[in-house]
Amino acid sequence: LLLLLLSLLSAHGRDFTGKDIVYLHPSTTPFPRGFKCFTCEKAPDNYECNRWAPDVYCPRGTRYCFSQHMMKATGESVSVTKRCVPLEDCLATGCTYIKHEEYKVCTSCCEGTICNLPLPRNSTDAVFSTLAPLSGAQG
Repeated sequence: LLLLLLSLLSAHGRDFTGKDIVYLHPSTTPFPRGFKCFTCEKAPDNYECNRWAPDVYCPRGTRYCFSQHMMKATGESVSVTKRCVPLEDCLATGCTYIKHEEYKVCTSCCEGTICNLPLPRNSTDAVFSTLAPLSGAQG
């Protein structure tokens, strides 16, 4: 029983990495510049979010992958939300403190297929990263 408990704790305490991604056969994108993002709503941590994320293309009208990470002051994950978003949802990235600094919420956006694998944990990670400058990326 102790071994089972320890294995559950160790499996739950690790993060999802590129080694965990199962690449399916490449498929034709449903429209030009189609892409995929990890998607989940209020998962308990990054591993659970990415582990169960559906392998589907983002809808038209979206262009970026969004990640929002709420954590305790200790850095322990409380909630992870990831989704496909339009530009407007990526204009306020960074970290903020809520509830008298009991929690920190970090938000990031990126451009590219499944680019939102890692979670933003601090102001260095909580950024908006694009493949090209925004002025040249419109269209």
